[in-house]
Amino acid sequence: MGSGKSRGYVWAVSAGINAALAAIAAKFFVSSQIAKYGLVVFFNVIMWLCHVESLKALSSLQATVTNFAANFLSSGLAGFFLFGEVLSAKWLAGATLIVVGVFVLSKSSLVRKQSSD
Repeated sequence: MGSGKSRGYVWAVSAGINAALAAIAAKFFVSSQIAKYGLVVFFNVIMWLCHVESLKALSSLQATVTNFAANFLSSGLAGFFLFGEVLSAKWLAGATLIVVGVFVLSKSSLVRKQSSD
């Protein structure tokens, strides 16, 4: 995997984390509606900018699935650490399957692209 691909994955993970931060901001700032909505919009704009950057280096499948996985995992972990939510065995199994799925999809996309060149 080249440097450009690695950067693409960093951008995709950053996009997913920023999407989770938007949801976290909406839950934390309940007293100030302006701060809440301002942060939600801010993190969503950053998320889209990161996602667009990831699309420059990755296929849309790789970028979108990596973004989703990072969002899912960071949202779940934030729920656990910040809000005391329980992560069940089903959630952990699902998270593991998502990570494996991202790995399989990213590898299969690379193999198809190389074989079609």
